[in-house]
Amino acid sequence: LGEAHKSKLSIHPGATKMYQDLKRMFWWFKMKKEVAQYVATCLICQKAKIEHQKPARMLQPLDIPEWKWDNIAMDFVVGLPRTTHKFDSIWVIVDRLTKSAHFLPINIRYSLEKLTELYIREIVRLHGVPSSIISNRDPRFTSKFWGSLHKALGTKLHLSSTYHPQTDEQSERTIQSLKDLLRACVLEDSGSWDQYLPLIEFTYNNSSYSSIGMAPYEALYGRKCRTSLCWFETGEI
Repeated sequence: LGEAHKSKLSIHPGATKMYQDLKRMFWWFKMKKEVAQYVATCLICQKAKIEHQKPARMLQPLDIPEWKWDNIAMDFVVGLPRTTHKFDSIWVIVDRLTKSAHFLPINIRYSLEKLTELYIREIVRLHGVPSSIISNRDPRFTSKFWGSLHKALGTKLHLSSTYHPQTDEQSERTIQSLKDLLRACVLEDSGSWDQYLPLIEFTYNNSSYSSIGMAPYEALYGRKCRTSLCWFETGEI
């Protein structure tokens, strides 16, 4: 239980996600109850996790994408403590089909050119060019430069119908998970938040989500991701 909850590859999942992850490899009597009790008594979780309320507004429904990383959602987490690398924000980029995501540390004062370079290096390099992008009404995406860039790449830019929350809520839900994971890391270990970001991204992508019935990693690559729990299963430790 400790390995599935407190390791740097798991980072304090909730009871439901932890149970879904464990039951893929293990089973014991009253397993679900024991997992719930274990998570309920975790002091880090009690401090880090907050109750998320669903928005009361009506949102415009969106079509389900036909292929992986063909339609993505974007947003920013801003106002974070500045790190030694001068990062103060996180660029959240999510595939709407598989729910897989990338969390890129940035400085909110980055120019459009620098954001574009980062986007091509970290997203296009791995997933190609999407057919459409959904984002909030941020100046980065409404500027003529950003619009002309995506037009040249054959990418349509969709603007949300509300002031901040995303049209399909995907980025909003992902950011909620990201913030919970960040709080858990900072509470448990000292250090700058950007040093945890790679493992936080791994944890998010390797956690089961009810909306797709599996982890984003499995939805993207077609197989389960190998973690330290696999070593227990095969007797390698």
